[in-house]
This record gives sequence, C-alpha cells and structure tokens, in this order.
Amino acid sequence: MKIAFIGGGNMAAALIGGLVARGVASSSFVVVEPAALQRETLRERFGVVAIESADLDALQGSALCVLAVKPQQMRAAIEGLGAALSQALVVSIAAGIRSGDVSRWLDGHRRIVRAMPNTPALIGRGVTGLFAVSGLAEVDRDLAARTLTAVGEVVWVDAESALDAVTAVSGSGPAYVFLMMEAMQQAACTLGLDERQARVLVLNTFAGAAELALRSDEPIALLRERVTSKGGTTAAALDVFEASPLRAIFVDALCAAQRRGAQLGEEFGK
Repeated sequence: MKIAFIGGGNMAAALIGGLVARGVASSSFVVVEPAALQRETLRERFGVVAIESADLDALQGSALCVLAVKPQQMRAAIEGLGAALSQALVVSIAAGIRSGDVSRWLDGHRRIVRAMPNTPALIGRGVTGLFAVSGLAEVDRDLAARTLTAVGEVVWVDAESALDAVTAVSGSGPAYVFLMMEAMQQAACTLGLDERQARVLVLNTFAGAAELALRSDEPIALLRERVTSKGGTTAAALDVFEASPLRAIFVDALCAAQRRGAQLGEEFGK
C-alpha cells in the first residue's frame, strides 16, 4: 500500500515511525516536505522517499494520504492534487480546517477523515479524535483508525464541530499539563527543594497518577477522594484550590481554545 504524507514535521515523523514499527515497509512511503533538513532526517531515520514539492506522478496511486501541514499552509499545499489523490483516503491532522474545504481544494474528493492528535504521539502515547465525512466506507474508517492507533488511542466523534472540543481538551491539553507541572515545580522550590528534586517528584507524580487513573475503571473524583484524608495535608491543599475559581478557569480556558479552533476553520478555509 502506497502512503503519502503532505508535510514531514514532527507529527508526520511520529506517524511514520509508528507505522514502520508495526511492519509497514519504508518503501511504502512518499513524503512531500519543503525543508531540506527535515527531508534528510526522514530519509535517514526511516528510509522513506522524501521530495521537496508535490510531484503528481510520485503521489499517483496512493491508497492513503496524510495531510500534515499547518492550517494556514493547507490550501497552498494541496490545491490541484485532487487527480493525483483520487484513489486515496485523505486524513487531515490540521487543526480547524474543515473537511468541506479539504474536499473543495481536492476537486470534490469525498473520502476524508479529520484527525486531531496530540504531542504525546511522539512517544506513542497520544490520543486522537477522529471524524469521518458522511457515507465513508467502514474499510476507510478502519484504515484511518489503524493509522492513528500507531501512535496511541483514538476516539471517534459524530459531529465535525466536536473536533474543536477535542482540540481544546486533548490537542492543546499537554500544554495545560506542562503549565501545572511548571507551577508545582516552582512551588516545590519555594518549599526548599532543589530543581532536580522538584523535577523528579513532580514529573513522576503526574506520570504515576495518570497511569493509575488509566488502569482504574473508577471515577477520577473517587481516586482523588482516596488520597484525601479528612483534616490531612491533601485536604488542606485542596481546600485552597476549591476556594479559588479553578474549575471555572479550566472551563473558560477550554472554551477559548474551542472557539479558536472554529475561528481557524473560518480564517484558513476561504
């Protein structure tokens, strides 16, 4: 099966690496990437064909094409490629860009899945929201899911607008977690720990808590309650959190990210 990538950045590299690790032959891939250094890196790491611009002959016959360019670059990157990709399932991982606009730029192509992965995909621990256009064959849905599960879990949504919420929650989510890590490290240093101690304690606390939640079928609220003894140290800290508008801030922040996702579609889908 011939697999094309339009864009060869970090997320494309993660997907290629995940697919190669699952047994997909390096010779199956052709990657369009303008940056010479990135092209060379992809060739050295995976042995794939990497070309500077979209050669129609090179893309012809692709069974799968992953659109992995920035939203503002999408139209210029794919317009005019409809004939070359006529046999391909097209999977777009660009935030905000609507499937209707991808279809229009690809001369009415209808076999389209939109995907919203996140950066833990770089280590095979990502999660991706997927949306399929109406009427897409089950075999195409399966191909999209198998492609993205090469770098983590997948969650299907029924409405394309729900991908803006996925973007807000998981697409942007790692940044929120890193912000909380930063804040806890700073607090740890304020309490007298050195930077190395703070980093080890904070990072492993986040990793361990997330893994514990993943392995449990119980609500996260219950897991929190089990750490919290009445009148204890955890309760003292949580009382401070709950006295602040922390939960409302999270809701407001994710709503802002969701709105921005919708705006990107309006801005770059013209």
